[in-house]
Amino acid sequence: MYQSISKIIILAASLYCAYVQADPVQFNLTDIQGKNHTVKNYSGKWLIVNYWATWCPPCLDEIPELVEFHDRHKEKDALVLGIDFEEVDDKYLRQFIGENFISYPIVKQKSAASSPFGPIYGLPTTFLISPKGEVVASKTGGVTRKDLEDSIEYFKQQPAQPSKTGR
Repeated sequence: MYQSISKIIILAASLYCAYVQADPVQFNLTDIQGKNHTVKNYSGKWLIVNYWATWCPPCLDEIPELVEFHDRHKEKDALVLGIDFEEVDDKYLRQFIGENFISYPIVKQKSAASSPFGPIYGLPTTFLISPKGEVVASKTGGVTRKDLEDSIEYFKQQPAQPSKTGR
């Protein structure tokens, strides 16, 4: 029992670098269907925010894992939001999404060194947002469904941190 708990802690620590934002992150993004996404849309659920690009091999490798995670959790406790971090036209992106069976929402953002969630050091970059809207972790590099599930379990068991504003 102790070994499995320590393995989860080591896994969660190795998956995500320590990037904690104590106040809820604010974002307003529009997906390619025109639907608006804000932190309030995801209140009460874990949110996986994944920055990726169609030309990025590690990004392409993790898409099936993200789809599987999203499909398993979207009705219960967690969702994936993909952010295409390149300049491509909507027609191409829609075709790519269909060909890769991406079931989670995709928004577009032009390349930049930072995001509402934190710095982008490379692709893919994934942010884990708590049900309270706080960035609790991030990782540059590929993730799997199991990585995400284990990390959420790890962070669920952590004591709540007071926000910077005392809320």
